[in-house]
Amino acid sequence: MIKPIHFRRAILAALLAGFFIAAVFRPQPAAAEVVDRIVAIVNGNIILQSDWDEALSFEALLTNRSLAQFSEDDKRAVLDRLIDQELLRQQMKSADSPTVKDAEVFSRVNAARKLYPQAASQEGWQAILAQYHLTGKDLAAHVREEIQLMRLVDERLRPAVQIDSKSIEAYYRDQFVPQLKQAGSHAVPLSDVSSRIRELLTEKKVNELLVSWLQTLRSEGQVHFPGISGNDSGVQSR
Repeated sequence: MIKPIHFRRAILAALLAGFFIAAVFRPQPAAAEVVDRIVAIVNGNIILQSDWDEALSFEALLTNRSLAQFSEDDKRAVLDRLIDQELLRQQMKSADSPTVKDAEVFSRVNAARKLYPQAASQEGWQAILAQYHLTGKDLAAHVREEIQLMRLVDERLRPAVQIDSKSIEAYYRDQFVPQLKQAGSHAVPLSDVSSRIRELLTEKKVNELLVSWLQTLRSEGQVHFPGISGNDSGVQSR
């Protein structure tokens, strides 16, 4: 009856959907001189328009939306998540990156692929990726880094969470049992579900700590928007 809360994953994977940051300078044909505008500077590290565009492509692909469906508010929300991700990376840059198995990456990519019936064939899947100007390698790298960041955050915050028996009993009494009754299901002893309730409450607390941490990093950091504030700074690709 208890559905695990994936709010933290939503923050990281939706904070957490446009995670993959491309290289600052992308090679371009010699005949074309392209300006890649700076849209944000986070404690001295820049986020480019191309990073933002790529993050939008990832989020659109992973949520089965077209880029045309993104409002200006949606686009700004993606930029905000890029900034949060950069703040988290700066905090944890000295930590060892957790090992992510290829099977985990494949599972996530396959889940995204199942959103598209036409992706049943490899040709169809490649065509869908091309619509979003992405490659399979891009998507795999994005998913791998997303998983790594989620695990680093979990390792940082989870040890601070302690769930006592009274909290478990309160959740069982005030939320779990009423949900059972509403669904017309038979009663389940607390002993049978206490471990699941503990994990649920732990996830909820970690989510709260993450939101609070990000708010602190924002308030203590220096985030500027030269491309949005009117100062049209940019860097040239080469």
